Amino acid sequence: MNSNSLLFHRFFGWAKPRLQLASRSIMRSIKGQIFIVFAATFLSVCILSVLHFWSLSTVKERLLLGERYDDLLNNILELRRFEKNYLFYGDLGSLREGLDYLKIIDALTRELSEDIMKVSDQRAFQSFQKTLSTYDHSLRTFEENDKTIAHREEIRLQGKTLVDSAEHLLKTKRERIHKAIMQTSVVPFAFLGVFVTLMLFIIKLISLGLLRPLKVMQGTIQRMARGDYSPIIYEGLHTDEMSGVIGAFNRMAQELEVNQEDLLQARKIAALGTFTAGIAHELNNPINNIYLTAETLMDDYAETMETEGKEMISDILVQAERAGEIVRNLLDFSRTERPAFSSLSPMEIIQSTVNLLRNQIMLAGIKLETRIPDQPAPVNGNLRNLQQIFMNLLLNAIQAMPNGGKITVSAVDDLPDFVRIDVQDEGEGIEPETLEHIFEPFFTTKEVGRGTGLGLAVAYSIVKRHGGRIEVKSEPGRGTVFSVFLPKSSPGQPPMEKRMEEMKENAGTHCNC
Repeated sequence: MNSNSLLFHRFFGWAKPRLQLASRSIMRSIKGQIFIVFAATFLSVCILSVLHFWSLSTVKERLLLGERYDDLLNNILELRRFEKNYLFYGDLGSLREGLDYLKIIDALTRELSEDIMKVSDQRAFQSFQKTLSTYDHSLRTFEENDKTIAHREEIRLQGKTLVDSAEHLLKTKRERIHKAIMQTSVVPFAFLGVFVTLMLFIIKLISLGLLRPLKVMQGTIQRMARGDYSPIIYEGLHTDEMSGVIGAFNRMAQELEVNQEDLLQARKIAALGTFTAGIAHELNNPINNIYLTAETLMDDYAETMETEGKEMISDILVQAERAGEIVRNLLDFSRTERPAFSSLSPMEIIQSTVNLLRNQIMLAGIKLETRIPDQPAPVNGNLRNLQQIFMNLLLNAIQAMPNGGKITVSAVDDLPDFVRIDVQDEGEGIEPETLEHIFEPFFTTKEVGRGTGLGLAVAYSIVKRHGGRIEVKSEPGRGTVFSVFLPKSSPGQPPMEKRMEEMKENAGTHCNC
């Protein structure tokens, strides 16, 4: 095998799978199928047009030849007329005219020789030529010496044979012309057949590849309007474009389902916030009075009071303080006013929060590690509110590791619009069925008396007010990671309060955060 053959085989081996892949891609796309259909239509029209033109040219050529056959028959009939005048009346002028017509007939026969052999066959053509030559010879012989009646009858018989042969040729030629005209008349019906076939193919293509998937999507949209966000399952024929549309639609349905759950969660929190705000305000004054009264009793009557009485008053103070903390959490949870936002460094937020909990972290035997870039992107937020978020997350992480462990706080600012701050612990993790309710108010897995179930709900509410989001990932036995996404602060960016007001105005809806 020479080098050129080897190079060709290598190129063919490289190009063949790529051509097959390209052809399959073209056949599976609407654009490719439309191109193929119109290319086939154009090619069919071109072929039929060429055939039609060829058929018309053939008919035209045969019509012209048919006229020459008419001329041949007419000349033979004229020759017979001059033959009659000469044989019956002895008119030598008619003989000369007849001989001239014989020359014309002989020339026409030579001109039409190829077509005559196509119309009949070579033997019939040779017989016609022989009869014509014999007729010529008979006329000349009759003129010179042999003018017998038998010779005269022989000439007449030969003339009749010439007429019969010419009439047969003309009849056959006209039949061939009629056949060509019929074939030409079939071409428009062929056009119609190709057009109908292509239209049926296009209708089938549109129906199977476009209309049926769209009908399935229409039914799915109607199901979505009723709250059913299950994805489209379509096993029929569809194109690459429809596959992409169905895939994008399924992803949109999944996002809508997730957003719907978030919306229901936000509405639930808003409703509970409105409800608990009234309760908290009503409970705050009696609790303050109980605490102040107990504190006054302890200060004024501590010296005369028995030990048991002091313990009871101390217990009243502790429980009143705990009830006050619950009320404060309820008020924070139901708070609707917009706090003042400013540009804050993630390092500042985390360090200030850690400083508030440093002693508690140390006493719990927890090792705290922070992974924050040297110059992270600033975020928009309220320092006190953000401290409350991360304080709740750190306290949950501490309580998840009663025997000590490690807490990692990291910040990532490579997202386009948000800074992500992760709080990761090495606790026992959270069960999947618990994760679904982790941000619901009053939901807790702690023992009675050790938590109110408002910490994460308050954090969720504050993050929403900041225009961010909070996510949680956990596996039993492998710890938990809470990720807080806070919007970045950039020069020329409007304050968070103004941006959220603009969002409310554009949406035309009431904010339930």
